[in-house]
Amino acid sequence: MHNLATAVSDGFRGRRTIYALSDESTISDERLEELINEVVLHTPSAFNSQATRLVVLLKDEHRKLWDLAAEVASSTVSPELFEKLYKPRIAMYRAGYGTVLFYEDPMPLKRLEEKWPMLRDKFPQWSEHSNGMHQFALWALLEAEGLGCNLQHYSPMLDAPITEHWNVPGSWSLKAQLVFGKPAGSPVEKTFEPLGQRVFIHG
Repeated sequence: MHNLATAVSDGFRGRRTIYALSDESTISDERLEELINEVVLHTPSAFNSQATRLVVLLKDEHRKLWDLAAEVASSTVSPELFEKLYKPRIAMYRAGYGTVLFYEDPMPLKRLEEKWPMLRDKFPQWSEHSNGMHQFALWALLEAEGLGCNLQHYSPMLDAPITEHWNVPGSWSLKAQLVFGKPAGSPVEKTFEPLGQRVFIHG
């Protein structure tokens, strides 16, 4: 019987890292917005803080992001490292259709810290948990719709250029960039550590 739990599990298994992407999408921009809104509305957060913020860059805006990344990288790392590592990788991300930027807004957390001072050191950690859940949920949904994705972490390299070009509040903290597009290659091979070393059940 193919129930809801099986369908969700199928989605989890289908989520894989795909680097080779084209500048096409398998779904409309309207459908993409629907999926993003569903993730933002229904992904849990500690004390219902709802501190995660998503900035979505598509087509020319997406390419501009990775052009900026190339400019910054070329001026901050050695020429050898840029040519060998950063340049080809950034070109690969640029070839996709879009990028979702995942942020955390500190203001909701500050309000919680004022109300619950004994948990002050925990709220930032729980905020990171929630952001990661947003990333995973959207990644799984996009791949279920036939898109390929890979998750990047170009912070703090991209923080200032993004703030300047897309008017993102400087107080927001950039956590990750989910690059997506129509798959033009196969997923990265995945290996698994033994479950006996990772799952422990008692009772």
